[in-house]
Amino acid sequence: LASLGGMQKFVPSGARVVIKPNICVDYRTYEYAATTNPWVVGALVKLSLEAGAASVKVFDFPFGGTPEKAYANSGIKEQVEAAGGKMEIMSAFKFKATDIPSGKNLAKTDAYQEALEADVLINVPIAKDHGTTRLSLGMKNMMGLIRDRGALHSRGIGQCIADLASLFHPALTVIDAVRVLTANGPTGGNLDHVRQLDTIIASPDMVAADAYATSLFGLTPQDIAYIPAAAGMGLGRMDLENLLIEEIAIGA
Repeated sequence: LASLGGMQKFVPSGARVVIKPNICVDYRTYEYAATTNPWVVGALVKLSLEAGAASVKVFDFPFGGTPEKAYANSGIKEQVEAAGGKMEIMSAFKFKATDIPSGKNLAKTDAYQEALEADVLINVPIAKDHGTTRLSLGMKNMMGLIRDRGALHSRGIGQCIADLASLFHPALTVIDAVRVLTANGPTGGNLDHVRQLDTIIASPDMVAADAYATSLFGLTPQDIAYIPAAAGMGLGRMDLENLLIEEIAIGA
């Protein structure tokens, strides 16, 4: 983050910050690489508050189990609260019908208003295999901010995810690739399918972050339908050969 200008570049003093990790189920601890690394989330909370944020809320909409149990079992609740942030259970009444003006396959959805109305949205997905979209990365993580995720599967999910990316505008995307899930995603369950890469990808361009993350799996941006769809909508760049990419080794 320092190489991007530091967290203060993204979080103005007094800002209301929302951090969106992937906390998809309540029956996996972080070791299984189904949920975002809790220490990565905690570090982002701490950095946001140090930059002057007035508040930092963290939430997700698990599809397996209860949010209370998912928040606890993922380890994210403990780290967020230790860093001074607040875990919020997403309330049904805060999902409201929202137009997606640039949407091609998805023109309207029930979106979580606190994510749309936050001064700063920080997207912190885990990089992992996914049975439907091949990989779950930054743009796919935005699906946790809408009520009816199932509807996307029947409308061309790659384009629908790109449509969602045109609705939500994270100031910063930080992809957790400390431990990545290489098979049987998104929930995994076999530690043999987890690789420890000790890698973090950070970019203000969600499309570029996702494009780069494909290389961790031996894939290309073109292999993941929502990446070229989003680039084609002008939402970000996937031409990695023309981007300034700094690979920074951090000593143990």
